[in-house]
Amino acid sequence: MLIITGTMGAGKTTVLGEASDILASRHIAHAAIDLDTLGLAHLPSAPSNDGVMYRNLQSVCDNYASLGVRRLLLARAIEDRAELELCRGMVSATNTVVCRLTASIEAMQRRVQARESGVSQRIYVDRVAKLNVILDRTRLEDFTVTNENRSLTEVAHEMLVKAGWISN
Repeated sequence: MLIITGTMGAGKTTVLGEASDILASRHIAHAAIDLDTLGLAHLPSAPSNDGVMYRNLQSVCDNYASLGVRRLLLARAIEDRAELELCRGMVSATNTVVCRLTASIEAMQRRVQARESGVSQRIYVDRVAKLNVILDRTRLEDFTVTNENRSLTEVAHEMLVKAGWISN
């Protein structure tokens, strides 16, 4: 499993898609999952959707495994070691590599502001710097890749090479 982490606006979902395209162009079987989308629900009685999200992940991964998929790209801002271990357990991953995407706070805030036009825009923009501090403190990544002033293909390619999924 290759986990793509980083704060909001780092480009996790965008790089996930490009990395999937690169792998597909090389005929490498894989699945690509934006973990946040597996937990999109409004459940007034539950304080967090994380439990459902991870159960959904387990079900989806079981389905992919039944088709022979052995490589999983996963996008999610993993904030602590417990969440990383939960991820590993739900996926039954024997080998997990964590890539942290980075960019300047200003660039990430601009990206979030551009994509979030609704009532929570200010909350999300403010969350960029706060989440970056959390990720700096926990340091769960095996390596980092800069996602600023470079093409999307260069960023995804570098990540896949550093993860050992493709050769240069």
